[in-house]
Amino acid sequence: MQRYFLQTAFDEEGLANIVGEDGKHIVKVMRMSEGDTVITVSGGEAFHASIVEMLPDGVVVKRQDDHELPSNELPIGVTIACGLPKGDKLDWIVQKGTELGMTSLLPFEAERSIVKWDEKKGSKKVERLRKIAKEAAEQCHRTVIPIIETPCSFKQLLERSKSFDVRLFADEEDAKSGKPHRIAEQLKNVYHKQSVCVLFGPEGGLSRQEAAALIEADFQPIALGPRILRAETAPLYVLSALSYEFE
Repeated sequence: MQRYFLQTAFDEEGLANIVGEDGKHIVKVMRMSEGDTVITVSGGEAFHASIVEMLPDGVVVKRQDDHELPSNELPIGVTIACGLPKGDKLDWIVQKGTELGMTSLLPFEAERSIVKWDEKKGSKKVERLRKIAKEAAEQCHRTVIPIIETPCSFKQLLERSKSFDVRLFADEEDAKSGKPHRIAEQLKNVYHKQSVCVLFGPEGGLSRQEAAALIEADFQPIALGPRILRAETAPLYVLSALSYEFE
């Protein structure tokens, strides 16, 4: 069954409009009509709703009852902080990260980031990433669309990280050491409903200066095994491990 995120909540009569691209999708692509049922999501809650009226640019839906559908969200909030990677790797991280339960994405300009953020073109890139997150959230039946943040500096990232309950960073050098901080051990200190920030470097990894600054900011290093993972693979590895541990 098709799932749509509402731009406005249901009113007192249980009615809401679905317009814009989603409205066109219902009318033009799915060719739905009055009486058909969709899943609507608002405020992190999902309900069955029936189409009660066709509009020129969409439909009016009515919530069928107050019975909320089961949530598919991770029991912890996971923010992926990643050094700006090359090409379309952010697209991949957003799409697959959404499918694996990511709560938000916070890109940052790392010392070894080859890509430099263009402020003029940046807003369009962020909008595209947010669209990818929305479509992925609908596809995998989530009740929350991950928040896609505008890229920030490493210094700004350290300041923003203070709001998280748990802070971790993937460290290639730690993985090579004789006593790596295995991810399974670090996850023993993570509990349901906590907010977790997991940080990853870009291609080339984090510099030793950045690693030292992270440790000083109460980030704990984690090793992701003996193999070197690509910038777009490492976040998915960790999200999969979190899903295994908590779901």
